Amino acid sequence: MPHTSRAARMIRPVNDLAGFAEPGQSIYVAGGLTPPGAWVDALQQDPEHTRGLRITTSIAPGFPNPFDFDRLHPSAVVTGPLMRPDLTEAQRQGRFEALPVTFTGFLRHLETQTFDLGVIQVAPADAQGRWPLGPSVEFLPAALRRCRRVVAVVNPLLPALPYGASLPADRLDAVCEAASAMPCYGADTDEATDTIGRLVADLLDDGCTLQTGLGRVPTAIARSLRGHRRIRIHSGMVSDGLMDLAASGALDEDCTHHTALVAGSEALYAWLPQARGIRIVGIDETHAPQTLARLRRFVAVNSALEVDLFGQCNLEHQGPRAVSGAGGAPDFARAARTTAGGLSVVALNATHGGGTRSRIVAALGPGAMTSLSRLDVDVVVTEFGLADLRQASVHQRARALIGVAAPQFREELERAWHARALTL
Repeated sequence: MPHTSRAARMIRPVNDLAGFAEPGQSIYVAGGLTPPGAWVDALQQDPEHTRGLRITTSIAPGFPNPFDFDRLHPSAVVTGPLMRPDLTEAQRQGRFEALPVTFTGFLRHLETQTFDLGVIQVAPADAQGRWPLGPSVEFLPAALRRCRRVVAVVNPLLPALPYGASLPADRLDAVCEAASAMPCYGADTDEATDTIGRLVADLLDDGCTLQTGLGRVPTAIARSLRGHRRIRIHSGMVSDGLMDLAASGALDEDCTHHTALVAGSEALYAWLPQARGIRIVGIDETHAPQTLARLRRFVAVNSALEVDLFGQCNLEHQGPRAVSGAGGAPDFARAARTTAGGLSVVALNATHGGGTRSRIVAALGPGAMTSLSRLDVDVVVTEFGLADLRQASVHQRARALIGVAAPQFREELERAWHARALTL
């Protein structure tokens, strides 16, 4: 076929593709689940080659990080919307810049940029000559619109999804080939998270639209929803729970379910190409305010590192240390609160540190950030129950939140609130 010969002419050694990046340029490098690791590794062979590079990406906690700052030139700067623990030193040195924005805020940032080069990972070209983007689309559609040239690592192990996003044959300037297994992502549940899953499932009616993320609590929620029917998925990230819901008959078969990224087991990746009604699209679609405003009975379920007695949620700092970012949680939470029949839920374990520290706190800790304001949250769920904050006064909110804290911390929280209440 014509596209086959053209693709063959485009294929180059990976070191040649690394040469597309020139010192001082602005480059977008795909992040998420499938960064172009082979290209980044080739780029980092010579630090001088990365002098003055301005790299924008979306590497996230728990996902592959292809960048080794010891192998980049000291003048190279990487920018992204999320923080992670292994970037702490680079941020202190000014070599990594974490933008304090939501995902829609990062989209607006991309719209102001012009990139000399975009670097991505794709599956082999399909019968129409298009290059599938696989299960990790996230910011690519928006970013690639701002790229003068685009090169790609073609990964034959990347799932090619019939209904996923793809690029036309002429969008890529050159490609190299490098096989790399899909990173697997799993999260086992325990008794506490299973309880949280059941409590959240009780809040959901048949026919609602659900947003969750990755991790133990979303896994437990999916398991508890197997008896529901006509559940619609609209999310930024999903995992094996999507496959479980489909197998149980809980998903609405008459609608199309949307997500920007799918991360999970090998079984999930094998199932995706045959999955009906699942579309993996860009965050410019999944998080767009106009899209979210059209959703019916939209329930957003997010997590937090800690929640204070006003209902403010910290999603970003563990103690004084930045470990993540707000991501899409504020975008979804605000939409859920304003759409008809919507609900914004924060679900989290009541303790951490082996039960030694409470996640329900009198006040957010030193250095903590308010990622979700008290105006963005309807219900807080722990394994000890539901704190319904809707139509609750300040004092009623505090009492409800103390009621879902672990029992050993409630007396301390009561004393702290009594002292705080005297100043209101």
